[in-house]
Amino acid sequence: MKTLLIAAVATTSLFTAVGASAQDSLMDYVLKSCETDIKQYCSQVTPGEGRLLHCAAAHEDKLSGQCSYALYKAASLLEQLSAAIVYVATECKADIEKFCSDVQAGEGRILSCLEANQAEVSDGCKQAVKDTVAD
Repeated sequence: MKTLLIAAVATTSLFTAVGASAQDSLMDYVLKSCETDIKQYCSQVTPGEGRLLHCAAAHEDKLSGQCSYALYKAASLLEQLSAAIVYVATECKADIEKFCSDVQAGEGRILSCLEANQAEVSDGCKQAVKDTVAD
């Protein structure tokens, strides 16, 4: 469990690569599932910068099954997201450098650039995007 919480904390920065609605729904799910635990063990913690996750990790042996599962599920989804980002970045590196070097990263702008240049993007990049990006 502690490894999963640390993984969740370590990959929180990847949230910026996720659409705002997906990010919010995952956060809402965890916060709702852990609401009682947060109130009981972390009520004095100021939210932000991973402090609630660190508090949950400090009390992992006392967390409810519902909260533990929500944290596990979130960590698992973040791990999948991390792998997807690495896959696309690896397969599309040359295409990003060639077609999107002047595009500011974030909020889907690189993906939009790749889609705008789809006719010229490599097959490997197209496949990586297809494999990882939901329609």
